[in-house]
Amino acid sequence: MQHSGAAGSRGCALFSLLGALFFQGVYIVLPLEIKTDAHVRGYVGEEIKLKCTFTSTSDVTDKLTIDWTYRSASSSRVESIFHYQSFTYPATSGRFQDRISWVGNVYKGDASISISNPTVKDNGTFSCAVKNPPDVHHNIPTTELTVTERGFGTMLSSVALLSILVFIPSAVVVVLLLVRMGRKSAGLKKRSKSGYKKSSIEVSDDTDQEEGDNCMGRLCMRCAECLDSDYEDTY
Repeated sequence: MQHSGAAGSRGCALFSLLGALFFQGVYIVLPLEIKTDAHVRGYVGEEIKLKCTFTSTSDVTDKLTIDWTYRSASSSRVESIFHYQSFTYPATSGRFQDRISWVGNVYKGDASISISNPTVKDNGTFSCAVKNPPDVHHNIPTTELTVTERGFGTMLSSVALLSILVFIPSAVVVVLLLVRMGRKSAGLKKRSKSGYKKSSIEVSDDTDQEEGDNCMGRLCMRCAECLDSDYEDTY
């Protein structure tokens, strides 16, 4: 009876200590914490990445293991689809055979995988579990995957976005160039009106034209004198 009473008192003391720590804002944190995206959306035939990251108080060793499991949306059966321990071991049978790829890096706390050629039948819940002894106690987060067909509206929006990113900036550049050319042309016209200097070719052309006009004038005067003299001789 004394032993049981002592054990009970120690249990009460431990419970009281934990309660005091809790009310003082001190929380017990798991040495290994795992994070995943709660929801992931993908399209049929387009590769999908399932992100999983972890933090551990212990250094990563060859004892670290990663396990991905899958449960279909229409079933309660859980199946293993990927295992890692120094090497990658993707599923060799089942729904995801030859479709799971390792895209993580354990030394950076990354345990992500990717699924190639996804279909609507892949919709379901994925779980990522990591153990890094002595850190083996942790939460097991889940990711809900939704795969749909890429509709015409989505493709149209992609084309519209591409047009915005490519064609609109190009149009702006063309307009700016035209404005600049127009300003430059207007400046040249102003210069020509205010102080235009003729080139040597234009000066020579004007000189030749003036000399030609003088010659024609002298010739006309000679002809007129001849006519006048002939008219006087007859009388």
